[in-house]
Amino acid sequence: MLRRSRVTARAVAYQVFYRLPLPVRRRLVRLAVPKYIVGAVTLVRDSEATGTGRLLLLRQPPGRGWTLPAGLLQRREAPVLGASRELYEETGVRLSPRELQPAVPNAIVHDKGWVDVVFTAEVPASTTALRVDGAEVLEAAWHPLDALPRLTWPTARLLGYYDIGPFAGQFPPAVPDTRP
Repeated sequence: MLRRSRVTARAVAYQVFYRLPLPVRRRLVRLAVPKYIVGAVTLVRDSEATGTGRLLLLRQPPGRGWTLPAGLLQRREAPVLGASRELYEETGVRLSPRELQPAVPNAIVHDKGWVDVVFTAEVPASTTALRVDGAEVLEAAWHPLDALPRLTWPTARLLGYYDIGPFAGQFPPAVPDTRP
């Protein structure tokens, strides 16, 4: 009996909901659905590196660990544009959005309510000038993948999805979409 009354109440709630004007329905959904903060991250590798390769990392205040070039998207900003913008703002490396490739997996959904959209790029370290502002970013440097410095916990975890760093091999491999 209790189950039947729940089903009936739910059906009535949906009927009422779908009779509301679309803007009101959207507002109600936004109130009820979990919100996510979306950021763009760029994994920049040294195209000239030998062996395991090198990765561009940043040391940001308070300076207790190294991070990746990343930042929050601006309102209505495409993730690839945000990644390109943040890379330039934090390192001085200017790449067009066409030079950034979606990583696999392209998005990482974190438990705490944020999503990182991840891109990759390769640039020659010997001819790529790094520029930091000394406030938001204290230092930018290339680090060998087999000898990474101390990473922030979120950075170490994110890199694990790409089989890099201390969490390498701890996440299931991404399955590429093979649909036509």
